[in-house]
Amino acid sequence: MTMKLFFQAIIKFLCGVILVGLLIFLPAGSWAFFNGWLFMGILFIPMFFAGVIMMIKNPDLLKKRLKAKETEKEQDLVIKLSGLMFLSGFIVAGLSYRFEWESMPKTMIIIATLIFIISYILYGEVLRENAYLSRTIEVSENQRVIDTGLYGIVRHPMYSVTLFLFLSMPIVLGSFYSFLIFLFYPIIIVKRIKNEEEFLQKNLDGYKEYMKKVRYRLIPFIW
Repeated sequence: MTMKLFFQAIIKFLCGVILVGLLIFLPAGSWAFFNGWLFMGILFIPMFFAGVIMMIKNPDLLKKRLKAKETEKEQDLVIKLSGLMFLSGFIVAGLSYRFEWESMPKTMIIIATLIFIISYILYGEVLRENAYLSRTIEVSENQRVIDTGLYGIVRHPMYSVTLFLFLSMPIVLGSFYSFLIFLFYPIIIVKRIKNEEEFLQKNLDGYKEYMKKVRYRLIPFIW
């Protein structure tokens, strides 16, 4: 661990907290938006502790996770579309609270919160299983195919987990209109996976054999 990596991680974390907070609470027009605080809590508290653990046990993985510059043109478009989805989804959730556009049942919010937390735990398991994970599409030196654990069920368990994470977010925020916006995520992630697999088949030894061994990309028995 280096001080440079430490400060880079802390600054990026704080910027994320501030940005998401502004996107939610400014449109809401009030700090009394309970669902906003609930979401901020279940998102950033586990993220902080996960970052601390990575910083101590696997700083190389943390460094990869902090890297956000995508070199693949098609993937750069995917990143921008995802950013637009989050931007509009959070703003709409805040506006829904301010103008009382809807009333989400508490039971749905509780279930969505549990789904989010479980998905976050599974996300941590994916990071534990695959030390090569990066936010950008690349192949590291001496990288090998991971085919155990969740990777023995689907080829892209990280995306499977984020599917549940992101689709539960607007429900935690209590906004059905925001949920409609987040429904674009499955389309975005399918596009990313197809391009990623083309890249991995060309650049990662053993990936073609892995595709034959594990048939499903995202959801078992579906796709």
